[in-house]
Amino acid sequence: MHRLLIINAKGIVQHGRSHVVRGKDMAELPILENGWVLIEGDKIHSVGHMDDVLHAPANEVYDASGRFVFPSWCDSHTHIVYAGSRENEFVDRIHGLTYEEIAKRGGGILNSAKRLQQTSEEELFDSAMMRLEEVKRSGTGAIEIKSGYGLSYDAELKMLKVIKRLKQSSDLTIKATFLGAHAFPAEFKENRKAYVDLLVDRLLPYIADHGLADYNDVFCDRGFFSVEETDRILEAGWKYGLRPKIHANELDFSGGIQVGVKHNALSVDHLECTGDEEIELLLKSETMPTLLPGTAFFLKIHYPPARNMIDAGLPVALATDYNPGSSPSGKMSLVTTLACLYLKMSPEETINAATLNGAYAMGVMDELGSIVPHKKANLFITKPISSVGYIPYAYGSDVIDKIVINGRLQ
Repeated sequence: MHRLLIINAKGIVQHGRSHVVRGKDMAELPILENGWVLIEGDKIHSVGHMDDVLHAPANEVYDASGRFVFPSWCDSHTHIVYAGSRENEFVDRIHGLTYEEIAKRGGGILNSAKRLQQTSEEELFDSAMMRLEEVKRSGTGAIEIKSGYGLSYDAELKMLKVIKRLKQSSDLTIKATFLGAHAFPAEFKENRKAYVDLLVDRLLPYIADHGLADYNDVFCDRGFFSVEETDRILEAGWKYGLRPKIHANELDFSGGIQVGVKHNALSVDHLECTGDEEIELLLKSETMPTLLPGTAFFLKIHYPPARNMIDAGLPVALATDYNPGSSPSGKMSLVTTLACLYLKMSPEETINAATLNGAYAMGVMDELGSIVPHKKANLFITKPISSVGYIPYAYGSDVIDKIVINGRLQ
């Protein structure tokens, strides 16, 4: 069995913690100074202080002097299977159009859907693999990937089959989410019920029978899916064992948080429009509020009230929302920067949100998100830096020296 021993680390970050971090505890980030990590196979075997270093035979020894060892980022909300970019819409927004105005004239999600329907499975797979390699090099070790740019029976299945191939081919931990309810296709604009029928009666049974998704998602917001439509789709998903992870309250107080909590969603994501009522409801739930500051930044909309959530005692997770239209970046370190600047979170809070809480938000907290014996050895090792706060501070720098995926130094 391959053994990797990392020694002399300036700090082992997120050491010894394996639970959701909430409220005031989010400001606390456990760091074992002057530490070592022993990895056996693809698992963390043991962790300790250099005064008590385990003298076990190792195939490989890495001296991490001056460096921090982090658990890999867990990016719990992405759309990285897509065809083509949408920089023309970026220019449209510079000239004054809003995201909703672009969507109403056939841009946005419908634009991506049209392109994807015309793109082969092989092309989608190849481009998505390149994006996975990119995010892996920036420290991500686990990632959730949604469908939702198909918006037809055949194209949604094509997307999910690509994601299944990515699971088989990539060394990252990947979770698949069915998001057929991302937008209404143009041909169903006057018959919304018929499209919901397609999702509920045809796609969900097929997806469940063929093991193509881990979760079920709906874009419940103004101009997209109503609370009643969302309720029906989430209820149908549960019949096939697909727990919800949903888009909610990005554009308005849509009722998305309420319907998500009603159906015990693993997470509700975006949440730019969140008030006291929604926070109180989330406090009584097992649903993780997941914030996507890269989207608010890129669309120039208001940010979710992270400070109110945390101060009320909630946990929050952070994710990239990597997609071609509203957040064309998969760099989690940049997300921590944006969260510090615009969500008023401390560096420690952002790291908790992007590791352990992110792992919870994609259902992998038992195996990822912290540096604990028996968890999967997905880590990254920084270049020599002064503190963990340097990561959100140096937003344009590449601070990662090495990554470890499934126990292998890369």
